[in-house]
Amino acid sequence: MSDAVWILGAHMTRFSRYPHLDTIDLAAEAAFGALDDAGVTMADIAVLATGTMYEASGGIAQRLLKQVGQTGVPAYNVANACATGASAVRIAHTHIKAGEAELALAVGVEQMGKVGLLGGDRMARNDAERFEPSGRDGAVVGIEGRLGTLMMPGTFAQAGTDYAHRHGVSREQFAMVAEKNHAHSALNPLSQYRTVFSLDEILAAEMIAYPNTKPMCCPTSDGAAAVVLVSDARLQRMSLEQRRRAVKISASVLTTDPWTESAPVAHDINTLTRRAADQAYEAAGIGPSDLDLVELHDCFATAEVVHYDNLRLCEEGGAADFIEKRAGWRDGPTPVNVSGGLLSKGHPVGATGVANLYEVATHLRGEAGDRQIPDAKVGLAHVIGIGSTCGVHILERSGR
Repeated sequence: MSDAVWILGAHMTRFSRYPHLDTIDLAAEAAFGALDDAGVTMADIAVLATGTMYEASGGIAQRLLKQVGQTGVPAYNVANACATGASAVRIAHTHIKAGEAELALAVGVEQMGKVGLLGGDRMARNDAERFEPSGRDGAVVGIEGRLGTLMMPGTFAQAGTDYAHRHGVSREQFAMVAEKNHAHSALNPLSQYRTVFSLDEILAAEMIAYPNTKPMCCPTSDGAAAVVLVSDARLQRMSLEQRRRAVKISASVLTTDPWTESAPVAHDINTLTRRAADQAYEAAGIGPSDLDLVELHDCFATAEVVHYDNLRLCEEGGAADFIEKRAGWRDGPTPVNVSGGLLSKGHPVGATGVANLYEVATHLRGEAGDRQIPDAKVGLAHVIGIGSTCGVHILERSGR
C-alpha cells in the first residue's frame, strides 16, 4: 500500500459548439461519463472541484451538484486562466494526498461560442485623448501594443520569435507544428476540427500574429472533461478490472511566474514551465526520455515549439531539429499532441487541463482507437494559464 493517487475514471465531451446546451449540461455529461467509467456514483465521491473561466463567479460546482447529485460534499469553484482544469485536478489530488478523501471528482468545463481573441475587448489599444493617468499602470494612453502585449496572439508570437532569434527556427518549421497537429486530429473523433492542412495551405492562410497564421492558432470551443481520482488504499479494495484500468498520477505540479526582467512588458511562459517540468520529473523518478507521449499547451504553434525546450523534450535550443526530425509525430520517438492539440482538438479554456489528462490516460489504458500510441506506459500532460500558472502531471500505466 502507498499514498499514490490514481485516475479511476475519465470522460470528455467532443469539443465543438453547443448553442442549445448550457455550461451545466456539458459539465454533467462529463461528470456522469467519468463516474460511469470509474464504476462509482456521486454517493462515493468525497469532494468536487469544478473549473470554469467564463462563468467563474457563477457557482458552477454547486449548480453541477444539483444536476448530478447533492450529497453535501465540499465543492470548489476554480478559475486559473487556461490552467483552470489542471488546478481543479490538483485540488482533488491534494484532498486525497492529505487523507481527507478516498474518491474525488474534478471537472473542467467551458462554453465560449465565438468570443474572438481572448481579452481583446478589454485590452485593445485606445487612442482617445486622455490626460489623467488611469489604470494600474498610470497610463495616459492605451498601452497595449506600445509597451508589450497582454493579448494571447501577441504574447505567444513574441515568445516564439524570441526563441527563433536566439536558436534559429524558421517560419516553415513553426508551420510544421500545425501541420502535424491537424493531421493527428483527423484520427480523433472528439476533436472540434478534423481537417488536414498542407504546409503550403498553413503558410498561405491569414496572418494573425507573426509567425502564426490562422491554422496555427487554437479555436474557441465549448466542451467539458472530468476525472475521478482514487486513493491507493481504496483502489486496492476495488475490482480487478478497476485496478487494471487505473492510471497512476506519478507527479502533480503547479507553478507560477518568478520575476524576470521582461515581466513588466511580456509574460514569461518559459521559466515556470521549466520549473514545473523539472519538479514533475523528480517527483515521478523519470526523465523526458521515458515519456511515450506528451499533451502540451499548444494554444499557438509557437507555444508548442518553445515548450519542446521547456519540457526538456529536446536539447536546449534544439526545437528546430526536433521539428525537422518529425520527433513529435505520432510515429516519432516522442509523440506530441496526438489528440490534435488545442490547435485542432479545440480549447474550451476551463476544460483543457482535464482533457489533456483524459487523452494521456486513454492511451495508457490502450483505449485510444485509431490514434493509439502502441504500448504507451508513461505520459505527460502540460497546460499553462497566462498570469501565469503552469500545471504538469505525469501519468503511468497500472502495473508498469
